Amino acid sequence: MASNPFDLSGKVALVTGANAGIGLAFARGLARAGADVVIWGRRVERNHAAVEELSAFGTRVRSREVDVRSEGAVRESVDALIEEFGHIDIAVANAGIATQAPFPELSSELYHGLLNVSLHGSVYTLREVSRHMVAQAQAGHPGGSLIICGSGSIFQGVPALGHYAMAKGALAALSKTLAAELGPYGIRCNVIAPGFIATEMTYASPEIGTAIAAAVIPKVPLGRVGTPEDLEGAVVYLASDAARYHTGDTLVIDGGKLNAN
Repeated sequence: MASNPFDLSGKVALVTGANAGIGLAFARGLARAGADVVIWGRRVERNHAAVEELSAFGTRVRSREVDVRSEGAVRESVDALIEEFGHIDIAVANAGIATQAPFPELSSELYHGLLNVSLHGSVYTLREVSRHMVAQAQAGHPGGSLIICGSGSIFQGVPALGHYAMAKGALAALSKTLAAELGPYGIRCNVIAPGFIATEMTYASPEIGTAIAAAVIPKVPLGRVGTPEDLEGAVVYLASDAARYHTGDTLVIDGGKLNAN
């Protein structure tokens, strides 16, 4: 193990949905720790701004406009990453959306729209990356780390977020399979499950976001909602050699809320 097991120098990381919010924090943490980072996002201007910010850490940073709902786009984009960097060590499946609807009123359009991004897009990404990681391992290059952005809704029911929780719960289940199936290649898979994190997405409706935060804070032992920066350490740890024997797990980052309720 390196003298600093959290040092990601020489490693190449992909983060999906990484031009804002939690995804950008994941990418920032990885770049700060020394990794070269490729970010995917559908908003080109945001991608460029994220690249400019992350480049300040001195590593190679690239962006690509990718719609993870498209299997072809995901496959082509992973292949392009390999062509430029030669290998991939870390992949964070973060791209997702969070719509709300009471379950009796959940339309098929809203349901499938969320699953197409949050579930299927993550599956396509993890599948294509794992294919390359297996090939790398067979060629003698160490495996890698697959990291899934989950949610506290995996563990606690949240009204109007049933379809969102279904997507995150399915990915948490998939992480167990990937840990078992890919472990022989040195490939690890873990989930980060954030609690309520103050982002552009959670405050898309300021009134609703503020109301949720007001309801959550009294239940959080640390006395506040989370920020994207609170997640940087977890992603660096799971991506690093410090977590080389850590797989098939879910790290809950929620200020202690789940433990206290």
